[in-house]
Amino acid sequence: MMGNRKNLIVLFYSMLFAALTLSCEDNGEDIETTSFDREAMLTHWADNIIIPLHNQFSTSLSNLKSTTATFVASPNSDNLSQVRLKWIAAYKAWQYIEMYNVGKAEEIYFFSKMNIYPSNTERITLNISSAVYDLENANNNAARGFPALDYMLYGIDATDDLILQKYIGDVKYGTYLTDLVDAMVLNTETVVNAWNGSYRATFISSTENNATSSINKLINDFIYYYEKGFRSNKIGIPAGVFSGAALPKNVEGYYSRIYSKELVLEAYKGIETFFTGKLNGATVMQGLSLSDYTDHMEGNPEEKLSAAILAQFERAKTKINELDSNLVSQVESDNSEMLLTFDELQKAVILLKVDMLRAISINADYVDADGD
Repeated sequence: MMGNRKNLIVLFYSMLFAALTLSCEDNGEDIETTSFDREAMLTHWADNIIIPLHNQFSTSLSNLKSTTATFVASPNSDNLSQVRLKWIAAYKAWQYIEMYNVGKAEEIYFFSKMNIYPSNTERITLNISSAVYDLENANNNAARGFPALDYMLYGIDATDDLILQKYIGDVKYGTYLTDLVDAMVLNTETVVNAWNGSYRATFISSTENNATSSINKLINDFIYYYEKGFRSNKIGIPAGVFSGAALPKNVEGYYSRIYSKELVLEAYKGIETFFTGKLNGATVMQGLSLSDYTDHMEGNPEEKLSAAILAQFERAKTKINELDSNLVSQVESDNSEMLLTFDELQKAVILLKVDMLRAISINADYVDADGD
């Protein structure tokens, strides 16, 4: 009789444990996931990384707007130099926030309005000559944003003197330049105001482990950016990885050229910032990060996946640093180095998109159309 009672008790607790486990699985949860403080990680992401970086970017655009107004009012070489300096400063700041395609940024297609390259120079020329255009229309995606400014400041003629003559001789150039910057400022204000307003609380409170939660969406956006915006757009496409022929005109910052590698390296810093949770190279971890989350969910393997990812990031960075500062020249003179750089970047894609997502129990929410 006592043995039967003991068996019944064991059976009861076994069934209870199974029911609790099933309940967690039904909610897209598991014991390891719920034991990690995801709200603290989301708070760190919002308060210590995303919002400060967006605010910094907004400030850099305000500086660009101010110098643009001065240049348009008085187009001379000194004022042109100042606009160019503020343009590249803002462009570098953009590299840190392009990956955060959630909330208002996703809603207004922020990325598409800011950094589609190569520029459609024929469309830009038509817009200027006709003086009839809507910079919020998707048809102008490749005629606005940073790449369009690159063309307007460096590419509308062969020399600086000839570029200045465009602005001196036809007010339409100054008007278009002003409108480009104003549109960028307006869209940025929309996104920044959302983060500094109610969206922050919405983002932090979404702690679930499902396809629409903040963690899942942002981690997917991070990997998508690394694979497409960083690996493919900045290196792979110009190198001809997907086309079979090099495409130097697809280099980011094609018309200024001297900043093309700098932009890649700034983007790398942005990637590292998000993964490690360290902003501006902080030596002390400021809060829970994707690296921490990966370590927690992975358990205690002999070799941590986060360490392997960071090591591969570093190897890729080394290859980027070996490239010419002018990536157009690099593609045209020795494209093999671009291809080798792409290969190192690709190795991290496997670690992030396959190994890491498996470890943290998140599914990719986008389809890879590159065939790689």
